Amino acid sequence: MPSYDSTRGRFRLAENHLAVLGHRMDGEDVPSELAEAEHELRQAGLTDQSGDLDFALSPLVSTLRAPAVILHVEALGEHGTLHHGVTIGDGYVYSHESWPGSEESEYVRLEPAMLVWALARMVNLQGDGTEGVAASEIETTMAVLDAGLATLDGLHGLTAAEGIDRIAEALKAAGLTRKSQLSTLAMVIAGMRSSWRMTAAWQGHDEGASALRVRGFAVWDCGPLGYWRRELPAEPVLPGQVDDTTPLRLVRVDAKEIWQLITDLLPETAEFATTPHPG
Repeated sequence: MPSYDSTRGRFRLAENHLAVLGHRMDGEDVPSELAEAEHELRQAGLTDQSGDLDFALSPLVSTLRAPAVILHVEALGEHGTLHHGVTIGDGYVYSHESWPGSEESEYVRLEPAMLVWALARMVNLQGDGTEGVAASEIETTMAVLDAGLATLDGLHGLTAAEGIDRIAEALKAAGLTRKSQLSTLAMVIAGMRSSWRMTAAWQGHDEGASALRVRGFAVWDCGPLGYWRRELPAEPVLPGQVDDTTPLRLVRVDAKEIWQLITDLLPETAEFATTPHPG
């Protein structure tokens, strides 16, 4: 069910609720397949019997419908893939965070100064100490990585050391032979807590013409083994762009470096379509 928490100005809304609100904002009739979602919005007091939006909801809907910048976080963990992010509009900034097993996301208005902090919290950025590893950079191919990942479902019942050895055997058979990288990648795969990628998109310019601009980066969170940035294949990765021969490069980074990566993801004023670089 959709809901509103007035103490923190936060909403819980699913995609079908947002679809209903979009139709209402456009003055359109709501399709029959969204009738239940429309009923739920009325029950929650977010729309009235005529379909008009509650005053508190209007800034969120207007921001989502006319974004200046969209920041998307795709996080893969034990419970599957979750989607979070931030939408920057004209005068308002809203974050949204999903929850495993729930169709609804929580939408909260942000102060612009808290933007990087909010994105860091979405990926559980921590500054804890990390264990030493034999290699701080790993270079191989996606086929080698896939071979290591394919072993994970068969590690049940093994000790941690046995599991790492099993992964290392698969990596070696797939072509990774450098000992320091072999042992490190096996440990990293076994210790991966989550992986995520963060992407920013906005309407910018290319040689004076308006154009959609996108940039991003991807990180593995391996708990005590630290954070590893996936430099290759570089984000944004498009469908069909990666195959078995695609180079893979992982570089160990700390929380401070990730904070800076998040900061650098945000477009500068000169990168928007309305303010192209002087030609």
